This record gives sequence, structure tokens and C-alpha cells, in this order.
Amino acid sequence: MKISNRRSSTGGRRTSAAVALSAVLALTATACGDDGSSAGGDKGAEGSGKGKIVFWDNNGGVRTDIWKEIIADFEKANPDIKVEYVGIPSTDYQSKVDTALQGGGLPDVGGVGAAMLAGFAAQNALEPLDDRLAKSSLNGKLNEDMVTSLKAAGGGDGKLYSVPTSANNGVLYYRTDLFKKAGLDEPATWDKFYAAAEKLTDSGKNEFGYTIRGGAGSIAQALDAMYGQSGITSFWDAGGEKTTVNDPKNVAALEKYAALFKKVTPAADLNNDFTKMVAQWDSGTIGMLNHNLGSYQDHVKALGTEKFRGIPQPVGSAGKRVQVSNPVDGMGLFKSSKNKDAAWKFIEFATSHAENSKFNKAAGQVPSNNDAAKDAWISEAEPTKLAAAALTDGSTTIVQLPYYLPDWNTISKADNEPNFQKVLNGDMSAKEFLDTMAGQLNEAQAEWKSRNG
Repeated sequence: MKISNRRSSTGGRRTSAAVALSAVLALTATACGDDGSSAGGDKGAEGSGKGKIVFWDNNGGVRTDIWKEIIADFEKANPDIKVEYVGIPSTDYQSKVDTALQGGGLPDVGGVGAAMLAGFAAQNALEPLDDRLAKSSLNGKLNEDMVTSLKAAGGGDGKLYSVPTSANNGVLYYRTDLFKKAGLDEPATWDKFYAAAEKLTDSGKNEFGYTIRGGAGSIAQALDAMYGQSGITSFWDAGGEKTTVNDPKNVAALEKYAALFKKVTPAADLNNDFTKMVAQWDSGTIGMLNHNLGSYQDHVKALGTEKFRGIPQPVGSAGKRVQVSNPVDGMGLFKSSKNKDAAWKFIEFATSHAENSKFNKAAGQVPSNNDAAKDAWISEAEPTKLAAAALTDGSTTIVQLPYYLPDWNTISKADNEPNFQKVLNGDMSAKEFLDTMAGQLNEAQAEWKSRNG
């Protein structure tokens, strides 16, 4: 299916296609397989099930070591298949795939999480995996909520275009040693969070209460802080026509959150993506950090387990926790691959019990393989254990982000990350920023509805 382009209200290119409206759950890339001339829509071939395949890691650098370990295991078990690993930083991944979709050079298999899935599936770039999964050793072994989430994000046909590998969840990490020294309670509420951020700050000593994400990936963190404070529990109004991002309660919440910048945070936060932010927190004297389960092992390596904790996001004034969804991650098989049989073997192997457990233990995330989710390390990693409990004990409401919109990733990244930096610097009001984003989202939602009834 080819897609149409339209000119958006921001002047950027938009892609649109039939994708699913409901997102049931979200916690928490070339063999190259073609001759270099293919784009999205190339049918590819099954191939011999042997030879070389190319795997694009959508979080290269951060996950390189564990993927190379899994690849080594796979090649030992499948000596007739060689996997070429290409690690691509998460901030560059979508543009890398989009370029290959237009000019050719896609991999056989690559990381495809929920946030990017709609755009790739809309361009007919991915192979449906339902039949392969049903006939594989993974049948009945994968977390059904994660499978359903990826089906919902991927297309109006209800097909599965990415096999889930893990689920993530937002975490508030805080330095227990600094909190104890300052006589502070854990930041379990937003009021305690703000009070701690102020008390732990002494800029003259280069000590700060919080580190805010101002660079790549900033929008999701800002949305989490907004909805967490406002208590609004739906991304859309009752009619599903207008987004709630610019609701006055969210505007007020973002104003308060953005005002933390340079008051209780380092000035360098303006350009920090998650790798810089995490490294800064691990090596300095900063009280709190919002990230997700994925950075847990980095903190353990830097601080040990005695100097920090990772707890679920703070609860609001009504005693309820509201947070935005984190996309389920997965592995997709690109339709242009000329060696789909071997590529599928790699996906099946990587999401098997032992390998999926190994991957998620290293990543600090929730395994998609049901057997892996029962392994002992889950209860030993406190943030993962607490996150799982918070999501199942009724204390948390998840605001589902519209991953089904092909425009979502562009709106939440390229279009608005620069504007969020303007908000932090005081060059744009929180209301103007959220009104702009709301206009883009409402337009994308209206177009989606016009194409999907």
C-alpha cells in the first residue's frame, strides 16, 4: 500500500495510512536482504535460510554488548547463518530507516518499537509475522498484552508486524544517600519531588536537585510530568477529536515543571538526551532523575545498589498515579529481505526464554517471553519489581499515547523538541507550545479518522 503525503500546519511532510485506533497496552532495520535498490513495498524472498543477514539495533551503543552476546549465541546454534550487527543510536534510528525506505538498503531485521511502528507499517515496509509466530516455538509463549499493543500500533488490519522483546516503564531514580543527608523523605508525591529538588540544590557547589531532559526524547518525559501532575487520564476528549495536551491543567503543570530548568538543574540539561543525562546523574551529585527501567544497570555500575532507588512515578494530590505509556519494543522483519527464513530464525532465537531473559536483565526491562518473566532476576531488580507491581495493583492509570498515528513520532520529536527547548529558555510559553502541538495532533487525528471511518 502506497501512502499519500500532505503538507502539515508546520510545513513538514506527513505520511498517512490505515492504522489501528485502539492502543490496549504500552507500559513501559541491509543482506543486506536486498540489492540496494528496493524501498518499502519490495516483496523480498524467503531465501535459503542460510548465509548472511543484517540486523539494525534501534538502541545502538546502549545495547550493543548484549546484542553481540545474543548474536554469538545464535551463530553458535546456527553455524550456517552469519549476522551482521549495525548499532544505530535511538535518536538517529527513524531517519536512518526512513532514508532506506526511500532509497533502498533496508536490513533483513531490525528493532521496531511501538512508537515507530505505524510509520513503517504504513509504508508497507514490514512483513506480517502472525503466521510465522503461530508455527514457531514462540507460539503461546509471548506476553499477550505486549503482542496486542504492537498489533494495535501497527495497522488497521490487526496484523503483527513486530515481535515484542520487552516493555518499559517510567521510573523516578533518586539518590538515597543525598536524601538521607538532607533529611528528606522519598519523593513519592509531586509535592515532595518539588520540595526535594529545591532543597538539594546548591549551584555554587555544583549540586542540583534534578536533571531535566531538554534534548532528544524530551517530549515523552515532559508529557509524563504534565499528566502525572494534572491527573488527566485520557489523551483525547470524550469524542476522540481533540487532544487534552493543552488542557489548562496540563499547561499549568508544564509551566511548573519547565521552571525547574537552571533553577534546580544544570544548564547543560538543555541539550541532554538520555545517554548524557544518565551519565551526568551517575557521575555527579544530582538528587533525582526521570528515565525508565532501561538505565537501571547503568546506575548500579556507577553507584552500586546502596546509593539510589528507582521508584514508580510520583502520585498526584488526589493520591493517584497517572503516567503516559512507554512503547513496547520489538523486532521486525523487513519485507525487502531476500533471506526472510534466516531473519525469522534470528527473531525467534532472540525472543526465546534464555535469550530474552538475558537481554532484559541487561536492559533492566520487562521480558516479553512469559518464561523469562518468571526468572529470579526480576524480583532482584527493585525498579522492575516495583514497576510491575504499580501497573497491576490498581494504583496507576496509564494515558495511552497515540502510537497508531503515523505522524506521532514526527510530532513528538522533530516538530516539537526544538520548541520545548524554547520553553525551557523562556522564549516560548508553555501554552503556546502545547497549543501548537495540540493543533498538529488534532489535524493528524482528523486525517486518521477520515481514512479509517
